[in-house]
Amino acid sequence: MELACLDLEGVLIPEIWIAFAEKTGIEALKATTRDIPDYDVLMQQRLRLLDEHGYGLAAIQDVISELDPLPGASEFLDWLRERFQVVILSDTFYEFAMPLMAKLGHPALLCHKLQVSDDGRIAHYLLRQRDPKRQAVRAFQLLNYRVIAAGDSYNDTTMLKQAEAGILFHAPQNVIEEFPEFPAVQTFDDLKIKFLELSERF
Repeated sequence: MELACLDLEGVLIPEIWIAFAEKTGIEALKATTRDIPDYDVLMQQRLRLLDEHGYGLAAIQDVISELDPLPGASEFLDWLRERFQVVILSDTFYEFAMPLMAKLGHPALLCHKLQVSDDGRIAHYLLRQRDPKRQAVRAFQLLNYRVIAAGDSYNDTTMLKQAEAGILFHAPQNVIEEFPEFPAVQTFDDLKIKFLELSERF
């Protein structure tokens, strides 16, 4: 039995923080886990910048409402779900992701939650667990699933290592060079081919 696990941002949807940075002009908010591997350091920086500029959850949700899945992402996800059970493993937040999940046909999503104050300020974030993507893959393996995982950033690499097979998709060159053990592809057509190559069922 095989399960496909996918990262969300940069794989199926645009990077939400980058979109918000472009909308507001706050350049430092363009940093992602491609740039800062330590997720806690990255999130503390993001929350500090939001406070400094007076933005809360509603402002980010307004930007998210204008976003669509990446070109070809919905079709790829439909293709994948015909062949595998699919779970999205993400370090985003349910408060961010749900409008885009609707545009992707509501796939299963495991991610985090935000702690929002009464005035709409994002006060803190609540991790589902430490190293959640790897832990999720490990749990699926304990249920006797063989996992093929795909992601694009540093925070995906423990998931890719834990899975029986891992794929870098849309990854920047620095991540590709640092993790040469994973095949790297850039298009959904090539990602389909790689999933079929790595599957024991085809």
